[in-house]
Amino acid sequence: MPEGDTVFQAAARLHSALGGQLLNRSDLRVPKLATADLTGRHVLDVTPRGKHLLTRVEGGLTLHSHLRMDGSWKVYASGERWRGGPAHQIRAILGTENRTAVGYRLPVLELLRTADEAKAVGHLGPDLLGPDWDLEAASRNLLADPERPVGEALLDQRVLAGVGNVYKSEICFLRGVTPWLPVGRVPAPDKLLALTKKLLDANRDRPARVTTGRRDQRLYVYGLAPRPCLRCATPIRVADQGAGTRARPTYWCPHCQHGPTP
Repeated sequence: MPEGDTVFQAAARLHSALGGQLLNRSDLRVPKLATADLTGRHVLDVTPRGKHLLTRVEGGLTLHSHLRMDGSWKVYASGERWRGGPAHQIRAILGTENRTAVGYRLPVLELLRTADEAKAVGHLGPDLLGPDWDLEAASRNLLADPERPVGEALLDQRVLAGVGNVYKSEICFLRGVTPWLPVGRVPAPDKLLALTKKLLDANRDRPARVTTGRRDQRLYVYGLAPRPCLRCATPIRVADQGAGTRARPTYWCPHCQHGPTP
């Protein structure tokens, strides 16, 4: 699933293409929006909110989308061939004189009044890349359930918005704790949150996410089991964290990180 930095970049691309422009094409290919038409309206802005995208148009309307696992927005120049997937996967088309934004495989697409955006994103915690970032509020949310595993808490968008599975594993590695350690036992949780903010800020404009500061290996543990740890050469391990459909592959170094493991 795209994480906060990826969604931030998608919003920037969409805003650059559509912001301030008049829509001369609008095609929303989901049943509940079959009769909706945004043609003739100017796009005011495209704003990220955690992992959500809010495309605001004049007349007090917002097109809310979420990419989840497979969704994407592609921007094409006039006359350029669309390459995001087969036509039956297209869920939204927003076109201007010079650019066309095409939304593929969007599992969430809804049109709501801008005044009602809270219905879609009001449940989110402080946005790591947004103007509402609040370290104190995020810390309160994180520590609200001291027995909750820190990895699960970091993924909960109600705690703070923007962290996905890659950052979860990398943040826990950098702070030297396993993702299964209860948040109430995490040393200096404010430093963990400050590091999370720092990492997303550093990567919000990068085409390839980096947490190591190195060119030869961009990540410390995520996706790297059973390769040797970059710091200690111990084989990296992987196990699912969470239950059912919420289970996520989680990576850690058994030497560099301390706390319970599966």
